[in-house]
Amino acid sequence: MPRDTATVAFLYLLRCAAGTYYVGSTINLTRRLEQHRAGEGAAYTRRRLPVELAWLGEFERIDEAFAWEKRIQGWSRAKREAFMSGGLEAVTGWSKRERERRAKP
Repeated sequence: MPRDTATVAFLYLLRCAAGTYYVGSTINLTRRLEQHRAGEGAAYTRRRLPVELAWLGEFERIDEAFAWEKRIQGWSRAKREAFMSGGLEAVTGWSKRERERRAKP
């Protein structure tokens, strides 16, 4: 289990009941996950319960985790899944054209 202290910030992706993903950041992971699961988190997750933790990353500072949150929020489902499976290397060089090419059989 990751450290859950004020000196560590977390970036997380939740898999929602609708099969979508929610990305967030926090300094108190345990509390934030409890909020999401109780329907007290973001409006997005409240409408898509239950949720489960799909991916987790640790950062030294919350501003770093928040910057990644904003970056990933703009990504497609396919890019998020590639990132969760293979890390940053798996999505380096992705563009709209490349994403469309990858989606074709």
